[in-house]
Amino acid sequence: MQNYIFIQTYGCTANQNNSEILKGILMQSGYQITNNIDIADIIILNTCVVKQKTENKIKRKIQDIKKQHPNKLLITTGCMPETDKKQIKKLNPNTILLGTHHFKEILNLIKSYNANQLTSNKQQNFLDYKKEEKLNLPKFPNNKLISICQISEGCLGNCSFCKTRIAKGKLFSYPEDKIIKSIENDLKQGAKEIWITSQDCANYGLDKDKKIPKLPQLLNKILNLKHNFKFRLGMMDPNNVIPILNQLVEIYKNKKMYKFIHIPIQSASDKVLKHMNRFYTIKQAEKIIKEFKKEIPNITIATDIIVGYPTEIKKDHQANLDFIKKFKPDVLNLSKISIHKGTRIYNQLEQEKSRIKGIREIEITTIKKRTSELMKLHRQTASENKKKFLNKKIKVFVNQKLENNLYECRDENYNIILINSKQKILGKNIKVNINQTGVHHMLGEVI
Repeated sequence: MQNYIFIQTYGCTANQNNSEILKGILMQSGYQITNNIDIADIIILNTCVVKQKTENKIKRKIQDIKKQHPNKLLITTGCMPETDKKQIKKLNPNTILLGTHHFKEILNLIKSYNANQLTSNKQQNFLDYKKEEKLNLPKFPNNKLISICQISEGCLGNCSFCKTRIAKGKLFSYPEDKIIKSIENDLKQGAKEIWITSQDCANYGLDKDKKIPKLPQLLNKILNLKHNFKFRLGMMDPNNVIPILNQLVEIYKNKKMYKFIHIPIQSASDKVLKHMNRFYTIKQAEKIIKEFKKEIPNITIATDIIVGYPTEIKKDHQANLDFIKKFKPDVLNLSKISIHKGTRIYNQLEQEKSRIKGIREIEITTIKKRTSELMKLHRQTASENKKKFLNKKIKVFVNQKLENNLYECRDENYNIILINSKQKILGKNIKVNINQTGVHHMLGEVI
């Protein structure tokens, strides 16, 4: 039996949680996890397909492992085996694949391989779609103070550019009672922060009943747990937030809630949003931000924008700039468009007739220029946002030790505060004075 396993994780918070689960299952069965790929007997790559840049990086890693570690078992898992099986096997014929809906079966995959029983049919079984609840499983958290809990898999969307939807499939919401049990177990094990995550948290439960949103009920049950903890709600698409907006605003006033909301707009142009097949207008997205800002003025706003979508013109780019000027998001996840094979936009670009309708690949120089302009403006406005905290005394939770005496903390708005301290402050709520601000973090001193 191979003893040492190296796991490299790419992508979202849900993927981080999936790797924690893999580690937990493997360690419970006697395997040891190592951070040193050279001593590992098995290498696991937990992959992501959101961005082409990340995908290319993973593919190079698969090739590198073939050259540098030809005798080691490579397991490729996550979203990529669902969407790029043939290409992965071409890059490294020796890799075996574990689909994103089969994380619980990692031991069966290894056992089949070791027994020389991993036939092509059996390999396909590890890739086929099935509903898998990733709850109440053994896990080895990256940070014992932080509990990551997935509440669903897949989504109700059908975005023209999204490859993740192809891999994850339609929305499958996990049972509420099992989510609560999972979170409560983590709190009993010493977790002080709870993060819930999915492809779109706001669509939780809508696969069961589209008329009655279930997220507010779930959040209230979590917040009513009799433990001291801070709670972070993950990404939510605007169209699913609108029906529960007033309820969410009230829930966010709970002292356990981090005042942080992630609303990906993807574009500030209704024309582009419509072609992306996003189910909202920019006015609806703006309404969400306005309502939260009205009730919680210092709330941290995070959003996503895709640059260079094939119907984007100069006017649409200007709309993105105007949005940043007006709403000054604290966190901006800026992505250059990735044209993934198998997506609707890829197919349209492949059809000659579609190019007549204003669908065309934008030159990379234009995309880079627009990205640079958006990021420059964001850095300016985000930096201005932070200045209001300068020389203020605020309460923070110390959730991570980075190196030596450097700690990472979060205030109630989920801002990052870095602190140098010789005291043992990890896992504690403390008061600090903010003596320097930046774009995405601040520097503080323990009072």
